[in-house]
Amino acid sequence: MENNQLDEMDEIILRMLSENARVPFLEVARACGVSGTAIHQRVARLNAMGVLQGTEYKIDPTKIGYETCAYIGLYLKEGVSFDKAVETLNQIPEVVECHCTNEAFDFLIKVYARNNDHLLTIIHEKLKPIGLSHSKIILSFRQIFRKQLTMLPMKRL
Repeated sequence: MENNQLDEMDEIILRMLSENARVPFLEVARACGVSGTAIHQRVARLNAMGVLQGTEYKIDPTKIGYETCAYIGLYLKEGVSFDKAVETLNQIPEVVECHCTNEAFDFLIKVYARNNDHLLTIIHEKLKPIGLSHSKIILSFRQIFRKQLTMLPMKRL
C-alpha cells in the first residue's frame, strides 16, 4: 500500500488508536473536527485496506504461568515442505510468532513455555517432528518493552 492513500485525518486516527485502541471514537472525532460517523467510516476503510488489523486484548504470559520466552531459529531438513511446516507451526499454541527470515534461518519463531522443562518438551515433541535439521535458541529473561508501531509523519509533496 502506498502512503499517499492516507491523509492527515487517517494519520490522527492511526496515532490515537495506536496509543489506545479503546479510545472512544467521539474523542477521535473531536481531535479530527468531524462527526463520530465519519470516524467510524474512516476506521472501516482503514480495516478494509488492511492498515488496521483487528482489535485485541494483550495477555501477559507471565500472569498465566508462562515464565519462559524463547526465540528459536529453525532450520528445515532438505526436502521438507515449507508450507507444511508453516501449517504445523501455526497449530502449536505456544508458538505466538513465526517469521520467514533471510538466509540465517528458515523460520524465526517466538515461543512461550511454562518453564525450561516445558520448553524442552515443546522442542522435542512439537518442533522436531516438523522436519528440523537443527535449531538455535535464545532465551529472553524479560521483556523490557513492547510497543505498537506509531504513525510516522507523512511526507507531503
